Amino acid sequence: MNQYTPPKVWTWSKPNGGTFASINRPIAGPTHEKELPVGKHPLQLYSLATPNGQKVTIMLEELLARGHKGAEYDAWLIRINDGDQFGSGFVEVNPNSKIPALMDRSGEKPIRVFESGAILTYLAEKFGEFLPKDPAARAETFSWLFWQMGSAPYLGGGFGHFYAYAPEKIEYAIDRFAMETKRQMDVLDRRLAESEYLAGPDYTIADMAVWPWYGGLAKGRSYNDAHQFLSVHEYEHVQRWADAIDARPAVKRGRMVNRLSGDPAFQLHERHDASDFETKTQDKLLAKAS
Repeated sequence: MNQYTPPKVWTWSKPNGGTFASINRPIAGPTHEKELPVGKHPLQLYSLATPNGQKVTIMLEELLARGHKGAEYDAWLIRINDGDQFGSGFVEVNPNSKIPALMDRSGEKPIRVFESGAILTYLAEKFGEFLPKDPAARAETFSWLFWQMGSAPYLGGGFGHFYAYAPEKIEYAIDRFAMETKRQMDVLDRRLAESEYLAGPDYTIADMAVWPWYGGLAKGRSYNDAHQFLSVHEYEHVQRWADAIDARPAVKRGRMVNRLSGDPAFQLHERHDASDFETKTQDKLLAKAS
């Protein structure tokens, strides 16, 4: 490998990011004019079924499962590899050009919410669910929620990128981020050895935030064969927790929304009604078209 000597001043002279080079650039703001669609429900979600996107669709499906009709939502697909997140309408909802982004149109004035942790907190407070009222339990929930937001970049942008997506395998980078990912899994395993869920005995937004990232890794859904490389089977308490959340019907539905990969029967590209899970999954749409 050639030794790289950084220039005195960095300039953007070539694509960078391997598989995701098309979504990386050193400036913010829109690249083109494009309005966002608006559906019939109070909540308008613009997203993709990445781990961060799954957090919010899981939360919305859990709220609906608890009978909150006001949590009905339209989920519009944002194809990040096509640059949808750089459209002017999306940038108005999220100036950071990342999914997910939410518009709440239930009041007199629409409210935008961006960043998945902020959306989970907003919805939890709006509907009074999945966020304990007891100060100690509430603090524990927020601690694990923010743990995820601080830790997952090392898993995704660090380990996942260099292990699965970078154009070349760099031993130093993979070793560095593999070590940190295993440390994080051990943090979770030790916590879940003493607690049913992350914040205590109850399922909260902390679990919804952490599970798509670390539960996905535990169940072998992330970064090709990373589960084998990292020996994730060793984290038995994470495995127990991941299986318990996997089994929740609302989680199964939430994982399907805005999904573009995997079994077409589990891909619901857009979600506008609860019946869409039965009638508009990709396998059924493809069968109708053939």
